[in-house]
Amino acid sequence: MPGGDAREAAKAVTGTFEDFPFLPELPARGPGADMIGRTAGLLVELYARVEPSGWRLGDRPGRDTKRARSWLGEDLDALEEFTQEYEGPLKVQAVGPWTLAANLELRNGEAALSDAGACRDLAASLAEGLRQHLAELRRRIPGAQLVLQLDEPSLTAVLRGQVKSASGYRTHRAVDRQVVEQTLRDLVGVHTSGPVVVHSCAPDVPFALLRRAGAAAVSFDFSLLTERDDEAVGEAVEGGTRLFTGVVPGTEGPLSDPAGSVMGVRTLWRRLGLSPGLLAEAVTVTPACGLAGASPGYARTALAHCARAARSLADNPE
Repeated sequence: MPGGDAREAAKAVTGTFEDFPFLPELPARGPGADMIGRTAGLLVELYARVEPSGWRLGDRPGRDTKRARSWLGEDLDALEEFTQEYEGPLKVQAVGPWTLAANLELRNGEAALSDAGACRDLAASLAEGLRQHLAELRRRIPGAQLVLQLDEPSLTAVLRGQVKSASGYRTHRAVDRQVVEQTLRDLVGVHTSGPVVVHSCAPDVPFALLRRAGAAAVSFDFSLLTERDDEAVGEAVEGGTRLFTGVVPGTEGPLSDPAGSVMGVRTLWRRLGLSPGLLAEAVTVTPACGLAGASPGYARTALAHCARAARSLADNPE
């Protein structure tokens, strides 16, 4: 979400998504509020600091780690305030292990992705941090049914060997798909009491791999789908995987009517030969990606538009 006021953001998301609020992230506040820094602050016995090139693992918690944890605490306080007596699903998100490994640097300046042992340590630390984070949320909002989202925008690049080295002149070797899948499965297994969503706003989302890893839902930018994805999407829906379809632009611009925003989803359904009756239970309507680059006014409008588009899809599945 845009802006830097935790209470305003919490008020906006709980007021707009009354039946599916989420814990907002406010990266405009600076390092530590960005997605990598925020998740680095969750790590257990691993610490990161800001360098000119980005976030780098270090030996001890410094001011950057403390800042990240402080801002997360502010956000949790604000969400708790606006979810008193709330009962129902509530989404929280963190960067997944592979996007974290592609964006966190080792002491030598290379991505953690370059070292298999570092990747394993990072995933284990993240798993323990998420356990603690989810426990804290259950304590603060006991009526919430937590939905955990793992943000993996770098996943396709990791699988294809497209993550650049520190010099920029070469790329890191592609990680074996079975290793990627098993690591994700271990992270999904952290949240045993609710569903896990994996989000990627990059092209060529690996739907089948994410399903095998145990993701209950896949979140993606709908505009990046091609007919090449049809089979994987159809198999996902028929296998019970929910789709978080990013159909509402995340940046400022004119919005179509709510029914128009989900027209592509209906077209996909017909092309796949899926039952229209499945739409309401298989699809959640979302922005294409984060709303941090939009104005606060547009962000609120986009969230409200998602809710209206979802109602349109449920009321008129044909």
